[in-house]
Amino acid sequence: MLAAGRAGAQGGRVLLLEKNKELGVKLLATGGGRCNFTNQLADKKETLGVYGKNHKFLFSAFNKFGVSDTINFFSDLAVSSKEEDHGRVFPRSDRADDIRQALIKYLKQSLVEIRLGACVKEIVAHDKKIIKVVLANGQEILSKNFIIATGGKSYYQTGSTGDGYKWLSDLGHKIIMPRPALTPIIVKETIVKNLEGLSLKDVEISLYQNNKKITSRLGDIIFTADGLSGPGIIDLSGLVGSLLYAPTFLKIDFKPETGKTELEKKLQSDFHRAPKKMFKNYLADLVPPKLAPIIIKLTGINGSKQIGDITKPERQAIIKALKEFSLEIKDLKGFSRAMITAGGVSVKEVDPKTMRSRLYENLYLVGEILDLDGPSGGYNLQICWSTGYAAGDSVIF
Repeated sequence: MLAAGRAGAQGGRVLLLEKNKELGVKLLATGGGRCNFTNQLADKKETLGVYGKNHKFLFSAFNKFGVSDTINFFSDLAVSSKEEDHGRVFPRSDRADDIRQALIKYLKQSLVEIRLGACVKEIVAHDKKIIKVVLANGQEILSKNFIIATGGKSYYQTGSTGDGYKWLSDLGHKIIMPRPALTPIIVKETIVKNLEGLSLKDVEISLYQNNKKITSRLGDIIFTADGLSGPGIIDLSGLVGSLLYAPTFLKIDFKPETGKTELEKKLQSDFHRAPKKMFKNYLADLVPPKLAPIIIKLTGINGSKQIGDITKPERQAIIKALKEFSLEIKDLKGFSRAMITAGGVSVKEVDPKTMRSRLYENLYLVGEILDLDGPSGGYNLQICWSTGYAAGDSVIF
């Protein structure tokens, strides 16, 4: 929508093809219906690394149309914004539809022709140029230039069914295997069923493979019936998807603010101060109620045992359960629950300044169709705005 609007604003004659019955359906699901449409940290050079190995590709697009440009763009379309924790930016109204309606207004201002229910069946090329698209009803549409902005495969119920990957693969573009990202994680251990619904803030989550730490971060988590969710988990899911070729483990530190040595001293002090207190009652003051029985099970310590009688090896077992709660990852929840798609068209085949394909001189690729993804919190929508603007700004010249 932004790419089409910008091209129209530049004086281009633009036709937007949308296979759904209405525009921008996927936007309504973002930010829990509030549309976290950007993040104040999204285009800062010191934080661009959150976009992974391809983050340098975004330099030009962010420079042309960055976070402040995005906020001002929507402000000019009567959408005021507010900043919340971790740099997340929302419409002040908390209504995702305000973002969608602003884009529709922009399309109208830019005199973009919109065709709804237009499902593209095929893209036809000749001599390194796209010459036409063929719709499912057999109609053929010719144009001087073409922008593909189909999104990925996540939230397929909104129309993101991965069509663009097949078209571009057929055209010879290299597709990095699309995989679900920003999605809950499924683990092998059934013990998590007993923790279902437990929500914890600012725990440390680490990924391990072959006894080697891959990465770790602080974040909020929620236990589900078969695994974990929450911002701290879904931000790791894209990386997890690339590691599942071998056994991969998730280790949770429930007390990241306290080192093992400090925790050992705390336990010794607590046990000395109230030696006759039962272990299960002590845990009730140390961890959430749902977690206490799990700690008892993992340590093998009788819940009725007096803490003054707990041995050094048992203390070590308690520390391990609190600081290294380990779960083996089984899978990701899949595209039906994924917020975004990792993978896509190799960015090596796209000009980062214009979003033009390096294989076809009149083809532009933007947004989630590209092998770009970031954490939750508005980062991925900023990719869409920046790459969409860059393409729309370049396409008519």
